Amino acid sequence: MTSTEDYDKLPKEERVAREKADRAREASEQAALPYSWTQQLYDVDITVPVPKGTRARDLSVVIQKKKLSVGLKGKEPILTGELCKDIKVDESTWTLEDQESVLIHLEKLNKQQWWENVLTHHPKIDTTKIEPENSKLSDLDGETRGMVEKMMALKNFQAAHPELDFSQAKIS
Repeated sequence: MTSTEDYDKLPKEERVAREKADRAREASEQAALPYSWTQQLYDVDITVPVPKGTRARDLSVVIQKKKLSVGLKGKEPILTGELCKDIKVDESTWTLEDQESVLIHLEKLNKQQWWENVLTHHPKIDTTKIEPENSKLSDLDGETRGMVEKMMALKNFQAAHPELDFSQAKIS
């Protein structure tokens, strides 16, 4: 498929089958990674399994603005590479959980963008299929918040005045 337009022309059953196959492929690719990860708009949390009994002093964890490396000292890193987006290093942390997994919390520099992957050389996810948690207006940056408030006010006005036709209205 070359474009969204072509995809939209497919019969519903074919679109559903394609989406199901894409989700299965994506899940398989993500399961093959040496870590698992989740994200919110403002952060990414990564869990890296390590051998049971591992101590923090046995680990080598490097968190930089564009790079991440996790492994056992003196061995090949479990994961290493360039992050797909910049992070706030001073607000990013790692901890050893139950001597069997490293939990890494990365604070995104751009808090209004979903990540397609953690490291640039790893498989991407389809960020258009992410269903975010409900957020508060106070979580949004000023410009986005203003736009959302304007849209909400317009929607409320339309609901209060159903006799008016807004089909040709332009919002500026």
